[in-house]
Amino acid sequence: MKPAQEDQYLEFVSARARPLYRSAYVLAAGDSHLAEDLVQETLSRVYVHWKKVARAESPAAYAQTVLVRTFLTLKRRSSSGERPTGTMPDSAAKGPDTALRLTLLDALGQLPPKDRAVLLLRYWEGHSIEETAHMLKLSSSAVRSQGTRALARARALLGDTLSDLVPTH
Repeated sequence: MKPAQEDQYLEFVSARARPLYRSAYVLAAGDSHLAEDLVQETLSRVYVHWKKVARAESPAAYAQTVLVRTFLTLKRRSSSGERPTGTMPDSAAKGPDTALRLTLLDALGQLPPKDRAVLLLRYWEGHSIEETAHMLKLSSSAVRSQGTRALARARALLGDTLSDLVPTH
């Protein structure tokens, strides 16, 4: 890679690494180690194809698509061999919504990977149905129906109202 391209890539990484990590953290249902691995793998793949990525209409969207596809591929490969544990390796983030955040991440962790990806792209990242469909290689109607089912599953896990999730003091 030429020095100018290297500088352009490093600038991209410094601007997009944090947003990619936030998305990966949601996809990984709060597993910070998996989120870091996903971001590292995503940025590695973007680096390998940087000439193509740099010419893309939206390099950020390209990287987001790579992140989601990397997550889905990893989940397909590891679904039979890995088992979740009941303990979290990191302490929870400090803030007023810590309990709510952990409850939501736990619920997301119980959803199938594709459901998580649809919810992340549509409602967390705010992508349109068409953009989400393109990123996941699905039809628009599949994104709509999968999103509806994923929200219904999440609601079933979380209860009827937000007050059910927030602990009383």
